[in-house]
Amino acid sequence: MGAKGKNNRLFGTDGIRGIANLELTPDLAMRVGSAAVRVLAREGSRPFFILGRDTRISGSMLESALTAGICSAGGSVEVLGVIPTPAVAFLTRKKAADAGIVISASHNPAEDNGIKFFGCNGFKLPDEVELRMESIIMAGEAENGRPGGAEVGHAKPSIDAAREYLDYLLSVSRPDLSGMRIVIDCANGAVYSLAPMLLEACGARVIAMNTDPDGLNINLECGSTHPESLMETVLKEEADLGLAYDGDADRMLAVDEKGNMVDGDFVMAICATHLKARGGLKGNALVTTVMTNLGFHNAMRREGIEVHQTQVGDRYVLEKMIELGLNLGGEQSGHVIFLDHATTGDGLVTTLLLLESLVASEESLSSLRRIMERVPQLLINVRVKDKESLSQSAIITEAMRRWEEKLGGGGRILLRPSGTESVVRVMVEDLDSARAENAARELAAVIQKEMG
Repeated sequence: MGAKGKNNRLFGTDGIRGIANLELTPDLAMRVGSAAVRVLAREGSRPFFILGRDTRISGSMLESALTAGICSAGGSVEVLGVIPTPAVAFLTRKKAADAGIVISASHNPAEDNGIKFFGCNGFKLPDEVELRMESIIMAGEAENGRPGGAEVGHAKPSIDAAREYLDYLLSVSRPDLSGMRIVIDCANGAVYSLAPMLLEACGARVIAMNTDPDGLNINLECGSTHPESLMETVLKEEADLGLAYDGDADRMLAVDEKGNMVDGDFVMAICATHLKARGGLKGNALVTTVMTNLGFHNAMRREGIEVHQTQVGDRYVLEKMIELGLNLGGEQSGHVIFLDHATTGDGLVTTLLLLESLVASEESLSSLRRIMERVPQLLINVRVKDKESLSQSAIITEAMRRWEEKLGGGGRILLRPSGTESVVRVMVEDLDSARAENAARELAAVIQKEMG
């Protein structure tokens, strides 16, 4: 059938993922579109969907297949073209669509692609809804009962989607960036034109990198997963800061004027204290994942801000935020959710609110970055045959136990399977960076031997 997600499911932790045209095929995409109409359409009106994509070479192929699937089941679709994932979440609500669909594999390489959904409320679909769609697809029922004549659906291109989203962003915050030089790395992805427009509208002088997508260079040694060239360019241009996005712009990382990384932990720490000072941090608390650095927890404790933790994945962060009535949460990787303004991680909303904090402080980003001291952390990705068998290995469990004893209370170890790749992630934190590196490399070697 094609792409498979967690526990051999079609849907994984962030929609359907696979190698385009080999695992995530046009046939599968068409079935997904047809199943979406059957499951997500609301009663009383003609089913209506919006559909966006990033810049991958396979995007237009899958866009056509999904559109055909939706129309064949009697739904209509507005095709947005290349647009960030969070824009689709926003426009799903604004246009009163039954659902929004994004064709993207986020930060993954160009050969991968994915399909993910937002419900009519702009939030990602619950597991049980994805399972209903999956059962229709896997049972071969997506083609049953196709309509004819006037009941066949139709598609139309959008003419104003990017402008609607840009106008919304500027209504969220419009910090005065006059006189500031900002380098942005657009990852040859979905914000290659939108991000420069946004910052220029705020008065910044923008130096844009990786804004020439060719379908194959998305995330290729650039963007939030490869910030090295951004760091160098910030220093070379003597810029005030740098910003990096991933392929679909649901995450953002920053670089200060000294070339230092300002990851999601730093961004959340800066924005949380800014919001708290204005009385805008609900519950004086926020939500992060188990990957968040120990230094972040120390900083938030000093600021009187409570930290709640979840497993890795922005959907779990969001669930906890909603459960607790909080308006800020996110991940070290740069997925930050400002629930007052967006229903998902939004790299451009995060950009505006980080810059708002910066302008209000009248300080440099390197100065704001000092709010937390990062505990040395090493992350190693180990490619394995079966990531789900991690917890079944007594040898790996014993190796982890031995290193936890050596680290004591000043460090921690986290081993976890990736939600989107056949990879086990080894993360070690310790005040002694050499010891952290030794632990991470030894554990990675054990995992490679046992599971590789």
